[in-house]
Amino acid sequence: MAAQDVEELFDILDDGGRPLGVRKARGLVHRDGDWHRSVHVWVLLERGPDGLELDSRQSAADPWVLFQQRSPDKDTWPGALEVAVSGHYRAGEDLAGALREAEEEIGLPLSPRDVVRLGTRRSQDDHAPGIVDRELQDVLLATTRRALEELRPDPHEVTALLSLPLDAALRLVRGEVPRASGLVRRPPDAAGAVKVEPRDARLDEFVVARDGYFERALDTIRRRLAGDAPAPWLLG
Repeated sequence: MAAQDVEELFDILDDGGRPLGVRKARGLVHRDGDWHRSVHVWVLLERGPDGLELDSRQSAADPWVLFQQRSPDKDTWPGALEVAVSGHYRAGEDLAGALREAEEEIGLPLSPRDVVRLGTRRSQDDHAPGIVDRELQDVLLATTRRALEELRPDPHEVTALLSLPLDAALRLVRGEVPRASGLVRRPPDAAGAVKVEPRDARLDEFVVARDGYFERALDTIRRRLAGDAPAPWLLG
């Protein structure tokens, strides 16, 4: 299976996010820079790691935020770290359908009742030669009791899963620290064994987000956990 299907059909939008009634293959959408819908799901792990030597400012009881490392075969940002779940709406698909990406990518089944909306992001990215990726992203949050080792990253799309303490991740994306310490979980080896081990992450390993997206999302998550109820935002 390839990391992406260039023939997968998307619904095309205008620059205000309104459907144009046109369906187009993924490869052509990215070639022509058409607006289309995608979904980003931030995932919080309620269960902290066992047996990890933590930074003095960290606690296993604190919430940990999940990131994925993209496959090296991805057409955009190969090998980079990003939001736990990111994928496109297929043509004619609603949110319930688009959330299939969570199970496909990391083995976490989700329905609309399992997520809350953080906001909406208008993203324009032309860093890769021959690709202009214009997305209207539904930015959502899910919380799970599953431990890192219980998740199942699809090796065709996801090289590894990285979990970082929420506060450490927020300091990292704000540029307050050069790295954050967490745990990485890789797909099972040939014998089926799952390995979870410590890993440091640097900001330059993540998908570039010059619009402050990572900080906005992580800060909103932190505020929600503190009992605030911030209104969904529009970024971009």
